[in-house]
Amino acid sequence: MASNFNGVSYQRLTDGLFQKFSDLVYEKTGIFLKPEKKELLNARLGKRLRATGIESFNEYYEYLVNDRSGAELVQFIDSVSTNFTSFFRENSHFEILDSIVLPAFVKEGRGKNKEILFWSSASSSGEEPYTMAMVVANFVNQHAGTRYRIMATDISSKVLAQAKSGVYAEERIAKVPKPFLKKYFQKGVGNSEGYVKVKEELRRMVHFDHFNLMGDFPWREAIDVIFCRNVMIYFNRETQQELVSKFYQALTPGGYLFIGHSESISGLKHNFVQIDATAYQKK
Repeated sequence: MASNFNGVSYQRLTDGLFQKFSDLVYEKTGIFLKPEKKELLNARLGKRLRATGIESFNEYYEYLVNDRSGAELVQFIDSVSTNFTSFFRENSHFEILDSIVLPAFVKEGRGKNKEILFWSSASSSGEEPYTMAMVVANFVNQHAGTRYRIMATDISSKVLAQAKSGVYAEERIAKVPKPFLKKYFQKGVGNSEGYVKVKEELRRMVHFDHFNLMGDFPWREAIDVIFCRNVMIYFNRETQQELVSKFYQALTPGGYLFIGHSESISGLKHNFVQIDATAYQKK
C-alpha cells in the first residue's frame, strides 16, 4: 500500500523499516520509538521524502546512513523530535527556584567567586531557559554581586534557531507575569501582529548550543541547576539510568535536578534526595 504526498506516491512504512529507523533514532538520540509511533513516523518521513526527492523509505534510509556530511541526519532528527513547551510551563519548578534554590545559593555564597551555572538541557524553542532567565535575573537584581550563567541546549537545530530569534506567537506568553511582559517582550505590529519578540536584554542572558544528551557532557565546570523536563519519557529505562547518573556527576554538591511532572526517577539507582515531587538535590 502506498501513501500519497502532493500527487507523489510512496510506499507505506513496513514493520521492518520502522524497526531500522527506530534503531537509528535510538542509536543517535536515545529516544525510544514505541510501535504505536509507526504512523507518526510514516507521516514525518513522508515530508523528508518530499524535501529530498527520494521515492521510497528504503532508499531514504540508505541515503541517511551513507550521508557523510550528516546534514540529512540533522533534518531527520528534527523531524522526529517532539518539541512542545511554553513560558512558565510547570511553574512550581520556577517557584522552587525562586523561593528555595536561589536563596540557599546566596546564603552559601555561590555566585561570588564563581558563576552559578544553570543548564536547560532540552531547551526546545527557548521558552524554558528564557523563563529561567527572568526568574534568576529578578532574584539577582535584589542580591547585588551574584554572578550566573544560563546554558541552553537541544538536539534539534530547528528549534534552536527559533529560540535564538526569540519570536513567538502571542498565546505562548499567556502565563508570563505582567511585569516580565513589559520588561522583556516587544509586541509585533504590521506583518508581525500576533507575535512577540524577546528583547535583547533577555536574549543575552541565555547561551544556546546544539547538544545531544547521549554525548559526553562537555562542561569543565560543575553545574548548579539542571532542568531536564519531559524528555526522559521518550527514553527506555537503560537510557534513563545512564542520563540520571551523568546528571548526578555533572552537578555540584548541593546542586539541583528538575524533571517533568509526568516523570519519575524513583525506579532508578541514584543518590539524589527528593525535595519535591519532581525536584531533586545532590547532597
